[in-house]
Amino acid sequence: MPRIAGQIDEKKSEAILDAAMALFAEKGGAASMEQIARRAGVSKQTLYNRYASKVEIGRAMAERRSEAITAPLRSGGDPLEVLTALAQAMRDKLCNAEGRSAMRGVALISPQAPDLAQAVYHAGAGESLRRLAAWLADQDARGRLRVPDPMQAAEMFTGMTMGHGYLRGILGVDEPDVDQSRRARETAERFIRAFAP
Repeated sequence: MPRIAGQIDEKKSEAILDAAMALFAEKGGAASMEQIARRAGVSKQTLYNRYASKVEIGRAMAERRSEAITAPLRSGGDPLEVLTALAQAMRDKLCNAEGRSAMRGVALISPQAPDLAQAVYHAGAGESLRRLAAWLADQDARGRLRVPDPMQAAEMFTGMTMGHGYLRGILGVDEPDVDQSRRARETAERFIRAFAP
């Protein structure tokens, strides 16, 4: 069945983002748009129709990851369950092989393409922090938690959850063998105790 004019094939967009993630991890900012198109199996015209630059690709990659990680914040559950699920999602998405590779890719890109690194941060980790801070402010307004500075608390939660995960990911050091579900639950419990009303 032919596509309707203007309709976007999401599979091609996903292939482009996956190819870009792999190439950024391998080559940093030296990865070219032509290489991304070739690896994704699409024409350069298809690539440019969706993403005009590597900055736009980086932003889209980061947005996709942020959406997946922060999904628990939209669940409407109680704070302990939401924060446990968020901590688990962060560990699952950022400490797996793909997440660790993406962190190394961003580290490689930063000196060569600071505009790309900025876009990735603001659309990814920065957006996730903003979403968590907004959720914490809402929990404060509902009296479920007492969070006088939601953005600072969001950074604390992220630090508690990730520990040295980011650093190990960038350096390619193996993650310790721990029960990630238990760690996520304990992080959420400790955070809630710290910000109990």
